[in-house]
Amino acid sequence: MLFAGIAIAYTACKHEIPAFPDADTSTPSVITISCSTDSVYFANTIQPLLVSGCAMSGCHDAITHKEGINLTTYTGVMKEVNAGNASNSSLYKSMVRTDDERMPPSPAAAFTADQLTKVRSWINQGAKNNGCNSCDTTSFKFTATIKPLIQTKCQGCHNPASLGGGIDLSTYAGIKSSAASGKLYGSVIWANGFFKMPQNSKLPACEITQIKKWIAAGSLNN
Repeated sequence: MLFAGIAIAYTACKHEIPAFPDADTSTPSVITISCSTDSVYFANTIQPLLVSGCAMSGCHDAITHKEGINLTTYTGVMKEVNAGNASNSSLYKSMVRTDDERMPPSPAAAFTADQLTKVRSWINQGAKNNGCNSCDTTSFKFTATIKPLIQTKCQGCHNPASLGGGIDLSTYAGIKSSAASGKLYGSVIWANGFFKMPQNSKLPACEITQIKKWIAAGSLNN
Protein backbone atom coordinates (compact mmCIF):
# COMPACT_ATOMS: atom_id res chain seq x y z
CA MET A 1 0.00 0.00 0.00
CA LEU A 2 2.38 2.70 1.21
CA PHE A 3 5.19 1.47 -0.96
CA ALA A 4 6.57 4.47 -2.79
CA GLY A 5 10.28 4.44 -2.00
CA ILE A 6 12.48 7.45 -2.57
CA ALA A 7 14.90 6.62 -5.34
CA ILE A 8 18.43 5.87 -4.18
CA ALA A 9 21.21 5.45 -6.69
CA TYR A 10 23.35 2.34 -6.47
CA THR A 11 24.95 -0.34 -8.63
CA ALA A 12 23.82 -3.93 -8.28
CA CYS A 13 24.40 -7.12 -10.24
CA LYS A 14 21.42 -9.07 -11.54
CA HIS A 15 21.34 -11.52 -8.65
CA GLU A 16 22.53 -9.22 -5.89
CA ILE A 17 20.51 -7.42 -3.25
CA PRO A 18 21.60 -3.82 -2.56
CA ALA A 19 23.61 -3.38 0.62
CA PHE A 20 20.77 -2.53 2.95
CA PRO A 21 20.98 -3.51 6.61
CA ASP A 22 19.52 -6.92 7.42
CA ALA A 23 15.96 -7.11 8.66
CA ASP A 24 15.56 -6.99 12.42
CA THR A 25 14.94 -10.55 13.58
CA SER A 26 15.56 -9.95 17.28
CA THR A 27 11.89 -9.77 18.30
CA PRO A 28 10.31 -13.24 18.52
CA SER A 29 6.88 -13.79 17.03
CA VAL A 30 4.01 -13.93 19.51
CA ILE A 31 2.12 -16.23 17.15
CA THR A 32 3.20 -19.80 17.75
CA ILE A 33 0.28 -22.01 16.69
CA SER A 34 0.44 -23.79 13.34
CA CYS A 35 -1.94 -22.70 10.61
CA SER A 36 -4.96 -24.80 9.76
CA THR A 37 -6.23 -24.97 6.19
CA ASP A 38 -9.76 -24.87 7.59
CA SER A 39 -9.35 -21.48 9.26
CA VAL A 40 -8.86 -17.89 8.12
CA TYR A 41 -6.67 -15.82 10.45
CA PHE A 42 -6.99 -12.12 11.19
CA ALA A 43 -3.28 -11.36 11.60
CA ASN A 44 -2.20 -13.38 8.58
CA THR A 45 -4.86 -12.52 6.01
CA ILE A 46 -7.66 -10.17 7.04
CA GLN A 47 -5.71 -7.32 8.61
CA PRO A 48 -3.16 -7.12 5.75
CA LEU A 49 -5.99 -7.11 3.18
CA LEU A 50 -7.84 -4.30 4.95
CA VAL A 51 -4.72 -2.22 5.54
CA SER A 52 -3.70 -2.60 1.91
CA GLY A 53 -7.11 -2.06 0.32
CA CYS A 54 -9.06 0.13 2.76
CA ALA A 55 -6.86 1.79 5.36
CA MET A 56 -4.84 4.00 3.06
CA SER A 57 -4.33 7.69 3.72
CA GLY A 58 -7.53 9.65 3.15
CA CYS A 59 -9.74 6.68 3.85
CA HIS A 60 -9.93 4.37 6.85
CA ASP A 61 -6.45 4.74 8.33
CA ALA A 62 -5.78 5.77 11.93
CA ILE A 63 -5.29 9.44 11.01
CA THR A 64 -8.13 10.06 8.55
CA HIS A 65 -10.64 7.46 9.84
CA LYS A 66 -13.16 8.53 7.20
CA GLU A 67 -16.76 8.33 8.46
CA GLY A 68 -15.31 7.48 11.87
CA ILE A 69 -14.02 4.12 10.65
CA ASN A 70 -10.46 2.98 11.48
CA LEU A 71 -9.59 -0.37 9.91
CA THR A 72 -5.97 -0.53 11.07
CA THR A 73 -6.82 -2.33 14.33
CA TYR A 74 -8.87 -5.35 15.32
CA THR A 75 -11.00 -3.18 17.61
CA GLY A 76 -11.76 -0.81 14.75
CA VAL A 77 -12.58 -3.62 12.36
CA MET A 78 -14.94 -5.25 14.84
CA LYS A 79 -17.08 -2.11 14.96
CA GLU A 80 -18.05 -2.97 11.38
CA VAL A 81 -18.45 -6.72 11.89
CA ASN A 82 -21.21 -8.93 13.24
CA ALA A 83 -19.19 -11.95 14.36
CA GLY A 84 -20.56 -15.15 12.90
CA ASN A 85 -22.73 -13.38 10.33
CA ALA A 86 -20.94 -11.95 7.31
CA SER A 87 -24.20 -11.20 5.50
CA ASN A 88 -25.17 -8.85 8.33
CA SER A 89 -21.75 -7.19 8.68
CA SER A 90 -21.36 -3.70 7.25
CA LEU A 91 -17.70 -4.41 6.45
CA TYR A 92 -18.47 -7.37 4.21
CA LYS A 93 -21.60 -5.83 2.69
CA SER A 94 -19.66 -2.74 1.62
CA MET A 95 -16.95 -4.91 0.04
CA VAL A 96 -19.34 -6.92 -2.15
CA ARG A 97 -21.36 -3.96 -3.43
CA THR A 98 -21.14 -3.16 -7.13
CA ASP A 99 -22.34 0.46 -7.03
CA ASP A 100 -20.63 3.72 -6.04
CA GLU A 101 -20.74 2.70 -2.37
CA ARG A 102 -18.39 -0.23 -2.87
CA MET A 103 -15.29 -0.43 -0.67
CA PRO A 104 -12.74 0.38 -1.84
CA PRO A 105 -14.43 2.89 -4.13
CA SER A 106 -13.69 3.15 -7.83
CA PRO A 107 -11.21 3.66 -9.45
CA ALA A 108 -9.50 1.42 -6.89
CA ALA A 109 -9.78 -2.24 -7.79
CA ALA A 110 -12.46 -4.29 -6.06
CA PHE A 111 -11.43 -7.18 -3.85
CA THR A 112 -11.13 -10.44 -5.75
CA ALA A 113 -13.60 -13.30 -5.32
CA ASP A 114 -10.97 -15.26 -3.39
CA GLN A 115 -10.29 -12.36 -1.04
CA LEU A 116 -14.00 -11.82 -0.42
CA THR A 117 -14.40 -15.52 0.35
CA LYS A 118 -11.65 -15.25 2.95
CA VAL A 119 -13.27 -12.24 4.59
CA ARG A 120 -16.66 -13.94 4.64
CA SER A 121 -15.16 -17.13 6.07
CA TRP A 122 -13.28 -15.25 8.78
CA ILE A 123 -16.42 -13.45 9.91
CA ASN A 124 -18.56 -16.59 9.82
CA GLN A 125 -15.88 -18.43 11.81
CA GLY A 126 -16.38 -15.93 14.62
CA ALA A 127 -14.21 -13.00 13.49
CA LYS A 128 -11.50 -13.99 15.95
CA ASN A 129 -8.41 -11.90 16.71
CA ASN A 130 -6.21 -14.82 15.75
CA GLY A 131 -3.03 -15.61 13.92
CA CYS A 132 -0.79 -18.53 13.08
CA ASN A 133 2.73 -19.35 11.97
CA SER A 134 3.15 -21.18 8.68
CA CYS A 135 6.08 -19.31 7.17
CA ASP A 136 8.94 -21.40 5.82
CA THR A 137 12.12 -19.59 4.77
CA THR A 138 13.02 -22.46 2.42
CA SER A 139 9.94 -21.62 0.36
CA PHE A 140 10.44 -18.54 -1.82
CA LYS A 141 9.18 -19.35 -5.30
CA PHE A 142 7.19 -16.58 -6.97
CA THR A 143 3.90 -18.38 -7.65
CA ALA A 144 3.61 -20.18 -4.33
CA THR A 145 5.03 -17.57 -1.96
CA ILE A 146 6.01 -14.12 -3.25
CA LYS A 147 2.96 -13.41 -5.44
CA PRO A 148 0.38 -14.28 -2.73
CA LEU A 149 2.34 -12.26 -0.17
CA ILE A 150 2.39 -9.17 -2.42
CA GLN A 151 -1.29 -9.62 -3.34
CA THR A 152 -2.35 -9.71 0.29
CA LYS A 153 -0.12 -7.04 1.79
CA CYS A 154 0.80 -4.59 -0.98
CA GLN A 155 -1.31 -4.85 -4.11
CA GLY A 156 -4.32 -3.01 -2.73
CA CYS A 157 -2.54 0.30 -3.29
CA HIS A 158 -0.23 -0.76 -6.11
CA ASN A 159 -2.46 -1.77 -9.01
CA PRO A 160 -3.42 -0.09 -12.30
CA ALA A 161 -6.37 1.69 -10.66
CA SER A 162 -4.39 2.84 -7.64
CA LEU A 163 -0.74 3.41 -8.48
CA GLY A 164 0.75 4.34 -5.13
CA GLY A 165 4.06 5.99 -5.89
CA GLY A 166 3.50 5.17 -9.57
CA ILE A 167 4.22 1.51 -8.81
CA ASP A 168 2.15 -1.39 -10.13
CA LEU A 169 2.60 -4.65 -8.22
CA SER A 170 -0.26 -6.48 -9.91
CA THR A 171 2.00 -8.28 -12.39
CA TYR A 172 5.20 -10.27 -12.27
CA ALA A 173 6.92 -7.65 -14.44
CA GLY A 174 6.03 -4.88 -12.01
CA ILE A 175 7.15 -6.82 -8.96
CA LYS A 176 10.40 -7.84 -10.65
CA SER A 177 11.08 -4.23 -11.64
CA SER A 178 10.63 -3.08 -8.05
CA ALA A 179 12.90 -5.85 -6.87
CA ALA A 180 15.58 -4.92 -9.41
CA SER A 181 15.48 -1.25 -8.42
CA GLY A 182 15.95 -2.09 -4.75
CA LYS A 183 12.63 -0.52 -3.76
CA LEU A 184 10.93 -3.77 -2.84
CA TYR A 185 13.53 -4.93 -0.35
CA GLY A 186 14.36 -1.43 0.88
CA SER A 187 10.73 -0.76 1.71
CA VAL A 188 9.93 -4.05 3.44
CA ILE A 189 12.94 -3.78 5.75
CA TRP A 190 12.07 -0.14 6.44
CA ALA A 191 15.51 1.06 5.27
CA ASN A 192 16.39 4.75 5.55
CA GLY A 193 15.37 6.67 2.43
CA PHE A 194 12.35 4.47 1.72
CA PHE A 195 8.75 4.69 2.81
CA LYS A 196 7.86 1.81 5.09
CA MET A 197 5.89 -1.03 3.54
CA PRO A 198 3.51 -1.93 5.05
CA GLN A 199 3.45 1.29 7.06
CA ASN A 200 1.43 0.13 10.03
CA SER A 201 3.10 -3.21 10.66
CA LYS A 202 6.45 -4.52 9.51
CA LEU A 203 6.43 -7.84 7.70
CA PRO A 204 7.46 -10.83 9.82
CA ALA A 205 11.17 -11.59 9.59
CA CYS A 206 10.42 -14.89 7.86
CA GLU A 207 8.51 -13.19 5.02
CA ILE A 208 11.29 -10.61 4.59
CA THR A 209 13.75 -13.49 4.33
CA GLN A 210 11.60 -15.12 1.66
CA ILE A 211 11.62 -11.91 -0.40
CA LYS A 212 15.37 -11.54 0.09
CA LYS A 213 16.02 -15.11 -1.07
CA TRP A 214 13.74 -14.72 -4.08
CA ILE A 215 15.60 -11.59 -5.18
CA ALA A 216 19.00 -13.17 -4.57
CA ALA A 217 17.96 -16.18 -6.68
CA GLY A 218 17.24 -13.92 -9.64
CA SER A 219 13.62 -12.82 -9.04
CA LEU A 220 12.40 -15.69 -11.18
CA ASN A 221 8.83 -16.20 -12.38
CA ASN A 222 8.80 -19.72 -10.98
